[in-house]
Amino acid sequence: MPNRIKILSTKKLLPSQKRLFVDAKIVLSQSDFIATQPVEFNLKNVNESLIFTSQNGILSVIQHPQFEQIKDRKMYCVGLKSKELLIANGCNVVAYAENAADLAEAISLVYSHDSFTFFSGNLRRDELPFTLKKAKVDFNEIQVYETILTPKKNTIKQSGILFFSPSAVESYLKKNRIIDEVCFCIGKTTGKELVKKKASKIVMAPQPTVEALIEIVIDYYQS
Repeated sequence: MPNRIKILSTKKLLPSQKRLFVDAKIVLSQSDFIATQPVEFNLKNVNESLIFTSQNGILSVIQHPQFEQIKDRKMYCVGLKSKELLIANGCNVVAYAENAADLAEAISLVYSHDSFTFFSGNLRRDELPFTLKKAKVDFNEIQVYETILTPKKNTIKQSGILFFSPSAVESYLKKNRIIDEVCFCIGKTTGKELVKKKASKIVMAPQPTVEALIEIVIDYYQS
């Protein structure tokens, strides 16, 4: 019997997502290589337009006791899932993009007359604030959650690794090396981090969703 394909996911997947690997006869290992937790913050100096680059930021804000006071403001976000989460909580999403760089460019070109508040985490990327500052867009930033690296030693030889964020790449490499594994990444920023770390085999999902990433893994090994 030929060796079965082994894949490591750097975050724990939903049962329906795991089933896709089982059906494709791919052996899945999984572990959370990062954790997130809310931090204390206030909503006193929030502008009329709000920016979110992660679902963690959205969850922190909608759980704030004063969320109802700002939920009618204009929302800008990264990712379709983030857009759906905001809409499900009664928010008005003006624009969304697949990554922070594209969202920053859209804001700078089309919506630069507005004032923004960017809700971020402690390990957020620099692309969005850099672009907004360069375009002289009026914005402030409020940290609403913290990302914690939770590295673990991988003891199984994997065919491929699923990465969902640059932070997960950093966490994985604290106790492991990428040798010849195929690195499947959910988006451009994660892909760029893998390029920086000299990964030689990088495959990017066509859309930045978990389901799209899983689909491209299965296609890669069944084609």
